[in-house]
Amino acid sequence: MSVTLELPLALHILEGYLSENKYIESADADAAVAKALGSAPAAEFPAVGKWYAEVNKAAAPAAAEDDDDIDLFGSDDEEVDEEAEKIKAQRLAEYQAKKAAKPKPIAKTTVTLDVKPWDDETDVNAMTEAVRAIAMDGLLWGGFQHVPVGYGIKKLQINCVVEDDKVAMDDLTDAICELEDFVQSVDVAAMQKI
Repeated sequence: MSVTLELPLALHILEGYLSENKYIESADADAAVAKALGSAPAAEFPAVGKWYAEVNKAAAPAAAEDDDDIDLFGSDDEEVDEEAEKIKAQRLAEYQAKKAAKPKPIAKTTVTLDVKPWDDETDVNAMTEAVRAIAMDGLLWGGFQHVPVGYGIKKLQINCVVEDDKVAMDDLTDAICELEDFVQSVDVAAMQKI
C-alpha cells in the first residue's frame, strides 16, 4: 500500500520513527524512501539526516561495484604512459652505468709450491733466493720453509698469492724450472681461491 504525503509532514513522521529505529524496514524500503526525499533533509531533522547519510553511503559502494571501468591491479591498461616509460628507461640506463663503473673483485689464489732440488749438495738457501727473485705482475711471494725429504735432501715449500687474470700457474712453474742449477721439479702442493 502506498501513501503520498507532503514533504514537511513526511519528515516529521520519519524523524519520530528514526529517532527510535536505525532503518525503516529493509534496504529496498530505505532506498525507495531516500529516493522519494530527493536530497538531504534540513538540520532540524537530525535523525533523518543521519539515516539519509547512512543509506546514501551504503548505496554508493553498490554503484561503484557495478562500474566495470575500475581496474584494481592496472594489468589491462592498454594505454602506455610515455612519460613513465622515459623515466623507467632513464633509471635503467643510470643503473647499468653505475653497475659498469663499479670495480669488479680481483680473483686471487693462494698457492703452495713444492720445489725439489737435484740432490743433497744443492744450496737450498740460494735456491730459495733465486725462486723469490722471480717477479711477475700479480705475483706476491709469502712464507717458506725447508722440509726434509730424505737422505739429507730438503725441498723448498713456498707460498705465494697470484692474481688469476695476470699470472698463469704454468708460466710460474716454467719460470721456476728454468733455474736448472737448483731445481729438479716443481709441484703444486695446495691451491685455494681467496
